[in-house]
Amino acid sequence: MKIGFIGLGIMGESMCENIVKKHDDTVYAFDVIAEKTAKLAALGAAPCADAAALAAQSDVIITMVPKSEHSRAVCHQILPLLGPGKIYIDMSTIDPSVSVELSQCVKSTGAQFADAPVVKSKPAAVSGTLGIYVGCDADLFEKIRPILAYMGSNIIRMGDNGMGLVMKICHNTLVAEIQDGVNETLGLAQKCGISVDDFKTAISYGGGQNFYLDGQAEKIRDRDWSTAFSLENMHKDLGICEAIAAQKGLAMPGMKNAKAVYDKGMERGIGKEDFRATYKVVNDEV
Repeated sequence: MKIGFIGLGIMGESMCENIVKKHDDTVYAFDVIAEKTAKLAALGAAPCADAAALAAQSDVIITMVPKSEHSRAVCHQILPLLGPGKIYIDMSTIDPSVSVELSQCVKSTGAQFADAPVVKSKPAAVSGTLGIYVGCDADLFEKIRPILAYMGSNIIRMGDNGMGLVMKICHNTLVAEIQDGVNETLGLAQKCGISVDDFKTAISYGGGQNFYLDGQAEKIRDRDWSTAFSLENMHKDLGICEAIAAQKGLAMPGMKNAKAVYDKGMERGIGKEDFRATYKVVNDEV
């Protein structure tokens, strides 16, 4: 089974590298930035000149691109190359309604489609321990699980097409709300003379312990805003959540508070920094 991977950004390059290392057949790779394709070629992938060339040679096509418009563009480029026997897995975080639309286009060719967005960030992509939420029919899930296992250690089917993405948006929104609480209380603690290290330790003794603080405290302490997951990408996800909540008639005040922080971060020009840089927004450091 030949696998093609499109989109070799911060996450995609390591996800593709894990497939190259673990899969026993050809792995094709393509990114619109030629240097990224060359990097994967040096690691053993077969480079492709464009998405269509990759799709023509692959039994399974995986995409990992930034936004809905990118997923839509790639899908329309490769659609003429799809057909019975082909599987298309989009691991991008996009609007669930767009993903459902793309799934219908893909299925009209006789190919199969799954949305499979990931959680956790760059270190987990490197180690192959991502969490993966899948939206597809049960039979396809069993077919693609071994491929997803090259990249992730926690893989769960959430339902039919689009439901993996719904879960991903819910997950990221919860992270942003937890992050907002960490930013505010850590900022207050520091103004009162408590260090970041002591704050983290003290929180770990009680019910406030959380994965976000445990993983990000040292980088916040060191004012390290280098990007593993960008502020602008989380801003995009919160925008998707806001739209879904509006469609469902659900008021989400916590989400709106978190999104307001991200709106300010975008306005202040730090969208390319890591999403933990919201600490600077909440504490008026930018």
